[in-house]
Amino acid sequence: MERRARVHRTTRETDVFAEVVLDGEGRADVKLRPAFLTHMLELLSHHSLMDLTVKAEGDLVHHLVEDVALTLGAAVHQALGERAGIRRFGSALVPLDEALALASVDLARRPFSVADLKLVREMVEDMPREDVAHFLRSLTTAMDACVHIVVLYGENDHHKVEAGVKAFALALRMAMSPDPRRSGVPSSKGVI
Repeated sequence: MERRARVHRTTRETDVFAEVVLDGEGRADVKLRPAFLTHMLELLSHHSLMDLTVKAEGDLVHHLVEDVALTLGAAVHQALGERAGIRRFGSALVPLDEALALASVDLARRPFSVADLKLVREMVEDMPREDVAHFLRSLTTAMDACVHIVVLYGENDHHKVEAGVKAFALALRMAMSPDPRRSGVPSSKGVI
């Protein structure tokens, strides 16, 4: 069974379409503003090996960033289905030059998010600093996942975000991957 989903979200502020293939090759078809959001999504796709397509138009940058996150997160949530037979947990530690980031993922349908990126500038390239963390929190909440992304140290804000997104992508890839030893849901409760 192919783990794939499409979600289309339309509001008075935005029109967003997202399609994901969880067991893909890491291909991304994304052209958004701000351009740094496109960069983040390409990194997420490439390192999680999830194929994704995102098309979006909107009035304000904040609305667009938020609704892309909610739509993409909903698509990942749908594609995961009942979450039976997956590993559930994943973690990764990723360096990028002077920056080091840690990410940990639990796909147990208990939404909680920490995005401690230690950003200092108001903008990361063409994206407001506050929207970078908001994107990650909105994405993981819509995925119905518990995700912690922590930059341990670094000097360059671009490098900190990039290391954090790569760590998240690797942790997500691990968590959503099939576990050959498990047939049901990965929970001692018998339900996720």
